[in-house]
Amino acid sequence: MFQSVNSLHSNVFLDKVAIVTGAGHGIGRGICEAFASQGAHVIAVDILEEPLEQTKQFIVEKRVPGTVHTFKVDLTQSDQIQTFVEEVATQFSRVDILVNNAGGVVGQVHQPIEEVTDEEWEKVVGINLNACFYMIRAVAPFMKKQQYGRIVNISSGAGRSSSLTGIQAYTSAKAGQIGLTRQMARELGPYGITVNNVAPGFVLSNPSTEKQWERMGKEKQEQLIESISVKRLGKPEDIAYPVLFFASDYASYVSGQIISADGGLQLF
Repeated sequence: MFQSVNSLHSNVFLDKVAIVTGAGHGIGRGICEAFASQGAHVIAVDILEEPLEQTKQFIVEKRVPGTVHTFKVDLTQSDQIQTFVEEVATQFSRVDILVNNAGGVVGQVHQPIEEVTDEEWEKVVGINLNACFYMIRAVAPFMKKQQYGRIVNISSGAGRSSSLTGIQAYTSAKAGQIGLTRQMARELGPYGITVNNVAPGFVLSNPSTEKQWERMGKEKQEQLIESISVKRLGKPEDIAYPVLFFASDYASYVSGQIISADGGLQLF
């Protein structure tokens, strides 16, 4: 029997516990707001304390039905992640949803491969791929125990093709994250856990993307917009909506999949 759409919609995320990493600005903030607006208990995580508190205040002022709780965590440190997840599981008695949004180019711009240092490479891989692995590893036992979980990883069009701004480590880490998504879907599926991926296009939402955008120059900016089917850059809510789909029970039979939320830039 089909449950009525209105009935299902009203209870999609009520009292669900949703961890969102990289919550201090942009896409992460938009995802936090989207979950909180649907009644979830949002666990907002970032290493940047002030932007994290701004996210909380921004959502509180919206008077949404959900709640927001902030945690400062260095997601490149697996021990900090383990302690944090255990604290959340103890405080809320469950972990329903994990959104691995933390990532980005950590302020880097393109340079020839021979000029990329080990440290520059490792910084990008650390926050985009390693942090995703650490988070999934930490929440998996709790989701297995409750026989339920929704994991959504935020990759990039760069992980499906190549980086518009030519950052080698970013493309590689995001491609690795997509591979991890598929592997985890296989491994965790028997426990009622789905694992999916949203691959955003270019979203002008934080200092790093603004820096990338400026470095493109006017001609390349115009070329990029012209190459997007809907003729505009993305907004945080454009990414939040497919995340909500994957995290909901509307997608209970969807796992190991990728949605390219890029306005029709990559048509495959």
